[in-house]
Amino acid sequence: MDRRRPGLAVACAAMLRRDLTLAWRRRGDIAMPVLYAVIVTTLFPFALGPEDTLLQRIAGGVVLVTVLLAMLLALDAMFASDIEDGSLEQLVLSPQPLALLLGMKILAHWLATALPLIVIAPLLAAMLHLPGAVIPVLLLALLLATPLLSLLGAVLVALTAGTRRSGMLLALMLLPLCVPAVIFAAGAVAAAQQGLPWLAPIAWLAAALVLAVVLAPLACAAALRIALDA
Repeated sequence: MDRRRPGLAVACAAMLRRDLTLAWRRRGDIAMPVLYAVIVTTLFPFALGPEDTLLQRIAGGVVLVTVLLAMLLALDAMFASDIEDGSLEQLVLSPQPLALLLGMKILAHWLATALPLIVIAPLLAAMLHLPGAVIPVLLLALLLATPLLSLLGAVLVALTAGTRRSGMLLALMLLPLCVPAVIFAAGAVAAAQQGLPWLAPIAWLAAALVLAVVLAPLACAAALRIALDA
């Protein structure tokens, strides 16, 4: 019987389906970032007061920063289970390109952690009295900034793979890289609130995301090989 090696598309689909199935079995881990974002956003009106003008001015930045920080809660566990059960070594030895398989893992992580946060982002913005006309711009900024964070975070997670208590180290390395994404995303939201053109910061975010989609899986694969060889 001719047993052909599974195609690249089949392998990528199987990797995506596997990671999403594992994420669904750990639904509590998916709920934690969402719960964190809701709690943090709810506390702002209590701390700053119910003044609508003040809340509207800071609403975009608060939602962006809250969502990005909530993603950090689940970022450290991106490769943790694969390292524990030895499947990461099997992935490295796979005949398929490691960078593409890791890209599927990053996509699954984004779908499981960032997408629920984006879904509740309009609710968080409404809690801070963000104008309804600005919410689509906020969602577009999140759709570009959150995968960029996942891609950058995957490279850093791969560099610290197998390191005990790497969560604090990961946060310290990733937070400076998040600053440009937050600046451009918040700038687009602020421009939309003021009635100014907001496409320029969105275009910069999109350009950074395209660059990260191309380079981050390759860097992640190289970092994993270095971490496993060490």
